Amino acid sequence: MAMDVVHHAGDPLVGDLATPVNSSPFVKAFINGLPAYRSGLSVYRRGLEVGMAHGYFLYGPFAVLGPLRMTDYGATAGLLASVGLVIVLTVALSLHGAARKGNPSACATVPVAPAEFGTKEGWAEFASGFFVGGCSGAFFAYLLCLTPHVVPLQSVINGVWSVH
Repeated sequence: MAMDVVHHAGDPLVGDLATPVNSSPFVKAFINGLPAYRSGLSVYRRGLEVGMAHGYFLYGPFAVLGPLRMTDYGATAGLLASVGLVIVLTVALSLHGAARKGNPSACATVPVAPAEFGTKEGWAEFASGFFVGGCSGAFFAYLLCLTPHVVPLQSVINGVWSVH
């Protein structure tokens, strides 16, 4: 019965266990659908999609919860802070790619990892796509928050707006 619950991925010394959670069909389909593991994408496109999502979602906390949230510069400060964090994350991706050696290994959830993640050039291309996508995602979120229908929502969040 225990063999149905936990299986090692071929070598018990590797430490990658196939559990009911990480080897379920739903989790495998979800993770293999993410841009990093989806088949048919170039490395730059993978980085672009991951960067767009990160830049878009990083803007909100910086703009709404940042130290300049109650000023006229809150939206711009949120944009600059999210672009700054995207730059830091791009440098971290570049450092990781420069220090990584060997091809990515297959695991229970991702049986075929992209081969580009095993080279320094692949990581550099992923990082450049991440930078462009992250900056454009943050700028897109900034533009959305500048539209007139969002201004009352921001004032409700800031506690300034009242119903007459």
